[in-house]
Amino acid sequence: MEQPQDLFGNYKYCEECKRPLPLTYKENLCPSCIEQKLFREVKEYIRENDVNEYDVAQHFHIPHMQVKKWIREGRIEYKDDHLNTITMHCTRCGAPISFGTLCAKCMRQKDVSGHSSAREDVSDSRMRFIED
Repeated sequence: MEQPQDLFGNYKYCEECKRPLPLTYKENLCPSCIEQKLFREVKEYIRENDVNEYDVAQHFHIPHMQVKKWIREGRIEYKDDHLNTITMHCTRCGAPISFGTLCAKCMRQKDVSGHSSAREDVSDSRMRFIED
């Protein structure tokens, strides 16, 4: 009778986080660790060079939208001297921003629970049923 294989016998492990990976997986790092490593390299590249998001995307052969995502998440931001070329604006007031989705003024207006402390028009924010 054949002996059953160990539960993790058909796996290799990520070199960084030790997460199990299929033997057929070509990389030595899991997808999460690959993205973290890429982000560290991007961050270092930005520190050493005067670049914009297009330069970063081209240098690392990654989609421009990935760089924009990191900017929206606040993980990277524009330098102050690039503020005049920014194409990002606060989603609430429209002011130019260097990272995230809200400007500093709108962020201050948000309370701890994440709701705006400024009174908004309640009639527009109510839920309603749509008649068929």
